Amino acid sequence: MRHKNFFQSALFLFVILAAWELTIRGLGISPYVLPAPSAVAVRFVDLISTGLIWPHLSATLTSVLVGLFSGVVAGLICGSVIALIPAVERLVYPYIVAIQTVPKVAVAPLFVLWFGYGLASKIVITALLCFFPILVNVIAGFKSVDKDQFDMMTAFGANRLQILRRLRVPAALVMIFAGLEIATVLAVIGAVVGEFVGAQAGLGYLITSMNFNMDVAGMFAVLLFLAIIGLSLHTIVRLARKRFIFWNRSETAAIAS
Repeated sequence: MRHKNFFQSALFLFVILAAWELTIRGLGISPYVLPAPSAVAVRFVDLISTGLIWPHLSATLTSVLVGLFSGVVAGLICGSVIALIPAVERLVYPYIVAIQTVPKVAVAPLFVLWFGYGLASKIVITALLCFFPILVNVIAGFKSVDKDQFDMMTAFGANRLQILRRLRVPAALVMIFAGLEIATVLAVIGAVVGEFVGAQAGLGYLITSMNFNMDVAGMFAVLLFLAIIGLSLHTIVRLARKRFIFWNRSETAAIAS
């Protein structure tokens, strides 16, 4: 089934690219408006062979991975505290929601002003984008504990730590990994947004530079690198979910299919 799905996805991609190529050639669309897939592929290989892509790719990957890790850790800690201590939820959670409603694009120039044009500002923006989906899913996961199971463990004398380890955390893992899948996508977006606002290196910076030079095929090639990063991180999370939520048959079946 897995090989069949891969073949179908590959065939669908081939059909889309072939239709794109034929449309560009048939209608004579200018490459400055929309480049053909063949031109994007040539530019993609050129970026690799010349080595131009590597310092920018390294900068973006650093921002994505460090920001994702920081946002996930902060979301896990804050979400656990809020879910386990109702008073903290009443006092703190509304302000966290209010902060998250502020568009990060609007405050990104402030982060660049505060943290500079280096990696720090991009990491902060990425971490903030990743923080909220993890926070919400941790809270929802801890609160999704089956009441009958909770009452049974309490009746058998389980303490709070045992209930947390044996019941709350396993029950929350499904929601946490769902939040991780969202966070991996937002991490790439956050890093690129920060690089658009102000950067000295990075794929977002490279896209801006190519935009000024009217290198549209190069911009599409860089977008392909970003798609590969996002897809790779998403795949890693799905494989980890399969590894750590092996007892959940519906989750395992969904990933296997």
